[in-house]
Amino acid sequence: MRTKDTDKKLFLLDAFALIFRAHFAFSKNPRINSKGMNTSAIFGFLNAMLEIIRNEKPTHLAVVFDPQTKLKRAEVFPEYKANRNETPEDIKLAVPYIYKILKAMNIPAVVENGYEADDVIGTLAKEAEAKGYTTYMMTPDKDFGQLVSENIFMYKPGRMGNPAEVWGVPEVCKRFEVKRVEQVIDILGLWGDAVDNIPGVPGIGEKTSKKLIGLYDSMEGIYENLDKLKGKQLENFQNFKEQAFMSKDLATIVTDLPHNFHVDHAEMEEPNKEELKALFTELEFRRLAERILGETIETVAKPAGEQMDLFATASSTETPVEDAPTELKNLENTPHNYVLCDTDEKISTLIADLEKADSYCFDTETTSLNVWEAELVGIAFSLKTGEGFYVPCPADFDETKAIIARFKAVLENGSEKIGHNLKYDIQVLKKYDVRLTGPLFDTMVAHYLLNPDNNRRSMDVLAENELGYSPMPITELIGKKGKNQKSMREVEVPIACEYACEDTDITLQLKEYFEPEMKKGKEMGIFTDVEMPLITVLADMEEEGVNLDAKMLQDYSAVLEKEINEIEAKIYEEAGMKFLISSPKQVGEVLFDHLKISDKPKKTKTGQYATGEDILQKLRTKHPVVDLLLTFREVVKLKNTYVDPLPELVNEKTHRLHTSYNQVVAATGRLSSDKPNLQNIPIRSERGKEIRKAFIPRDENHTLLAADYSQIELRIIAALSGDKNMLEAFRSGQDIHASTAAKVYGIKLEEVTREQRSHAKMVNFGIIYGISAFGLSQRLGIKRKEAKQIIDSYFEQFPGIKIYMDSSIQVARDKGFVETILGRKRYLRDINSANAVVRGFAERNAINSPIQGSAADMIKLAMIKIQAYMKEANLKSKMILQVHDELIFDATKDEADDLMKKVKELMSQAMEIDVPMDVDANTGDNWLQAH
Repeated sequence: MRTKDTDKKLFLLDAFALIFRAHFAFSKNPRINSKGMNTSAIFGFLNAMLEIIRNEKPTHLAVVFDPQTKLKRAEVFPEYKANRNETPEDIKLAVPYIYKILKAMNIPAVVENGYEADDVIGTLAKEAEAKGYTTYMMTPDKDFGQLVSENIFMYKPGRMGNPAEVWGVPEVCKRFEVKRVEQVIDILGLWGDAVDNIPGVPGIGEKTSKKLIGLYDSMEGIYENLDKLKGKQLENFQNFKEQAFMSKDLATIVTDLPHNFHVDHAEMEEPNKEELKALFTELEFRRLAERILGETIETVAKPAGEQMDLFATASSTETPVEDAPTELKNLENTPHNYVLCDTDEKISTLIADLEKADSYCFDTETTSLNVWEAELVGIAFSLKTGEGFYVPCPADFDETKAIIARFKAVLENGSEKIGHNLKYDIQVLKKYDVRLTGPLFDTMVAHYLLNPDNNRRSMDVLAENELGYSPMPITELIGKKGKNQKSMREVEVPIACEYACEDTDITLQLKEYFEPEMKKGKEMGIFTDVEMPLITVLADMEEEGVNLDAKMLQDYSAVLEKEINEIEAKIYEEAGMKFLISSPKQVGEVLFDHLKISDKPKKTKTGQYATGEDILQKLRTKHPVVDLLLTFREVVKLKNTYVDPLPELVNEKTHRLHTSYNQVVAATGRLSSDKPNLQNIPIRSERGKEIRKAFIPRDENHTLLAADYSQIELRIIAALSGDKNMLEAFRSGQDIHASTAAKVYGIKLEEVTREQRSHAKMVNFGIIYGISAFGLSQRLGIKRKEAKQIIDSYFEQFPGIKIYMDSSIQVARDKGFVETILGRKRYLRDINSANAVVRGFAERNAINSPIQGSAADMIKLAMIKIQAYMKEANLKSKMILQVHDELIFDATKDEADDLMKKVKELMSQAMEIDVPMDVDANTGDNWLQAH
């Protein structure tokens, strides 16, 4: 850090720049306290400020805010900052707390009506310079470069793991390619600023503005040399002269505004500990309280997955708590005993210890994350915290198999096996003739149950968040992704030992952290009874894969290609011109500029016409070309997403298609799949259905058996709501949609028309997703008033459904979450949002999540029970796919009939529920035929 020979060191913090930065830094992993409040912005801003206090030791510090009043610049140019998005509600809620914290810390919060924080910081920085201060303007905003001098510096906060940068005159001149820092203003005036909506000069970007200022010194200099410009550039400078100089004025930071606050008032003082303690207690900043105040605060039990205070630091006016580290733990600063087991004697001792253990953690080190390509490089074990044992494996498969064979008994015994993403380890071990058994504890799945909406579940992230420990990154061993990345096989064995043992050691610690958290609620029961047994079921299904008729898909690809060409020709004919159909921009111009099919076409944030499927669906009746465009997109997507890629994904060794099931992605509890994603293969369109014909039995002695829950979500909402009419309809075996139509329209069941049944079906399924009268009217093509009457009548006939919906929303508001029948939680932190759109989305999830989650739990339990039955009966048939509410089996023809009966029985009885579950099942020569 550069500083002048002065004992007066001032930091001026650009409040909102740092607050927004902190908020969005946690966007994928927000800090949510037990009240459902997002504290990311407060936490991130506070830690950034505390880091400055600790590391830079300023004598003076002030935080400068933008005002809530109209800006002076907007009086000159009303469009100034007009295109900025509305401030996120979480930030609006955070700002008052930041003010309170600053007050408690005796740090001044400065704001001047009419003037931006930039102007206040500029004025205070120049005042401080005159008084002999060294000043640092803490902001990521490039505009501040114009203020830098011999005594004033920009302090750009670090990001993405990079350290902070301090810019003085040399750095600013280099960054903007100028001779003097004041030329930054000219560059910004020419270039403009999309964020602040400063227009600049049309056609002049960053590169050109630097070049012009380099040639002519200033904007004024450019206009003195207009005769040297040519073409469109000259024309733009001539036509936009007033705009150019206005932009320069807008980009100029004021340094002499009238103000009441002076830099001498920013001297660092002792904080008010009692006020800070109360705020930290309310916000649930426990670790910050320990480190800053030196005491433990009482808060509501921490919701699982709460982000740890990773960057928490102690104020220079406080002495850090001795047992509270100010940096993350790691291999270098944490005692550990990791043993390399590279002799028969050491391996024998390890096996003996494992045989005695009721529980142990293990992890495989391999050459690839692709399980079908992976070879074992080593295997690590931990029996207690701080210890680890690593067994290296040679490149020769048979030699490695011999080593793993020595561990076969302990890996297949009844002790608890702990790991992170155990499904992968199970699949790797299968290659070496080991079938992992015993109770499982997967820390990745544990975190998923405790925090279903947070998808950052790598062991490294969880170690930092929950344990305050930073593991050795894999990139230190093998390098970053790319052609120069090494294989784990090339890593020196002692280093691999440290890395692998650390993995098992930390995973064991995560288990010890997550287990008591799950026992506080119902998560432990779901973990033990559903998610852990499911791991081995999914591993078996993935290993089995499915047979794919590649020839059928190749033939179908040719059919689709021909259809694409025919539709393309029709589109050009209807449009009266040729254009790039795959370009949304050109499609919009054709529809709305050329054909003028809408008076008020919607536009995207970038200013081009919106042509998404939802937009085109509403315009289908406006012109024949719209329907053709939708069809064209459907056919192209089918061909490019499924028909052509699927044959390429068939495994060369097994000659089968192997998907990977994701157990920890969907917040509702549903399984998803990828590589390839088989959950999204279309079923509603005739063209999409054809793809399922390519999924075929193993051979002529097998048939595909498909079993599908019938209306599972409607049956679950009937059970959850206890609505008498809906329960009666299901219990009597009536057609639920016809029965609903009869009640809604007040007619006899036999009088229900096809159209009325269709309307009732739309309401039945729409209710689950919180459909509105407007939404129903759009889907059915009827007036909103008629749609409202249908919904009102529906709730009159099924009052229990309405009560369930209202109570689900209220439960979410009171508790911050809703639960499935088994107790799987879905947290809804936006349920009390002041933003009606955001709140409405959370309310719909409050209604839908218990239904979807219960459906997910039901089919998972069915899969576990069916797999257990098939193994116990020693069947040759295999369960191979799960897609939404459907299970698909590769069944031997002699077992198919009995298996179908048993599958229907086990699926219908998978979960105890107060409504009969109906299961449709069939067999066929392909998936479509069996479905």
